Amino acid sequence: MHHDHALWLPFTANRSFWKTPRVITGARGHYYTTDDGRQLLDGFSGLWTSGLGHCHPRIVAAVQEQVATLDYSMAFQVANDKAVALASELTTLAPDGMNHVFFTNSGSEAADTALKIALAYHRARGEGQRTRLIGRERGYHGVNFGGMSVGGIPANRKAFSAALVPGVDHLRHTHSLADMAYSHGQPGWGAHLADDLERLAALHDASNIAAVIVEPVAGSTGILVPPIGYLQRLRELCDKHGILLIFDEVITAFGRIGAPFAAERFGVVPDIITTAKGLTNGVIPMGAVIVCDGIHDALMQGPEHLVELFHGYTYSGHPVAAAAGLATLQVYREEDSFARARALEPVFEEAIHSLKGEPHIVDIRNFGLMGGIELEARPGAPGARGFEVFLKCFEAGVVIRNGGDILQFSPFLDSTPDELERIFSTVTQALRGVA
Repeated sequence: MHHDHALWLPFTANRSFWKTPRVITGARGHYYTTDDGRQLLDGFSGLWTSGLGHCHPRIVAAVQEQVATLDYSMAFQVANDKAVALASELTTLAPDGMNHVFFTNSGSEAADTALKIALAYHRARGEGQRTRLIGRERGYHGVNFGGMSVGGIPANRKAFSAALVPGVDHLRHTHSLADMAYSHGQPGWGAHLADDLERLAALHDASNIAAVIVEPVAGSTGILVPPIGYLQRLRELCDKHGILLIFDEVITAFGRIGAPFAAERFGVVPDIITTAKGLTNGVIPMGAVIVCDGIHDALMQGPEHLVELFHGYTYSGHPVAAAAGLATLQVYREEDSFARARALEPVFEEAIHSLKGEPHIVDIRNFGLMGGIELEARPGAPGARGFEVFLKCFEAGVVIRNGGDILQFSPFLDSTPDELERIFSTVTQALRGVA
């Protein structure tokens, strides 16, 4: 295949990539096909997206039928039937009292939409001074300016720091190698870290804070699992100070941790949930913001002919994306995907922790079907060792992800023990082969 370097890849070392391009031309089930005809086992479910496997026939058929029936209709003052149905289906999966859905086209858009809804809610209630937003160190909420501002990954912020949204602060992150290394599931240490919100409430005056946004399990930064009791404490403090709690469930929703939403798994109900990725199994870009009734009702004020929220997208609730979402939710139900994922968790946990003691590893952490293996950084070259392991695994026929020196894993919801064994044996050999 001819490559003229026209494509600029996101979050990629592009100069390195074009020296040895890695090009995918097809996918089926748990495998990719490359442009040179190789079959690769996908150990990351796309990019946390495709828990049901690639090109699922039910979802493919739904998309094909929809694009031949209704390809597009605007979402301003008009609704399409598939978006109406998908919103209703999502509210049946969401926690009680979360009965309203605003569609976006990505997790990044969902994060910014949630932040705007939070600000609009407080203004509608006569508390327009509540404009401060609280994120968390090492958090990831997409790449738009709102999400990037509340996000806490330094490399994502560095080049754009002068233009980040003002009035944002961050909770400290929840990871400590000294206290948590090699935890299986939720660490027992660290619930007190949620009390950092009390510090910020005192510093900024709680009456000025609109919302706190966190990932229940922080994914992109390298699988930071919430300590036992941490999320519950955050909920208590938000209630105490009248602050909205937003869960960014772009990664954790739809079975990734063995439940429809992390809110259910952890028993903590936020005020707003953002999601994307597994909503359509990655087939069509789509995101959603699910809000509690109190927020929605507060914004449904004034003359009925006036727009209540001046926000939205050309492709909000796109009919083809919504059809993909409906088919995806149906497959989750019919294949009992969330329960199957939950049953696979101990197998995954045993497999990933079996690598303890292999070269360069300083920590292994997991929750649900999310896993991270942290490597010691090579002196003077942070991220190089993780990238080399990624390349060696790709060459050996297994796709994983590296976020710097943290190897990340997100197997399919119906992965087999043999597939997990292959993924981690391949990683083991790669680790033994890098300096």
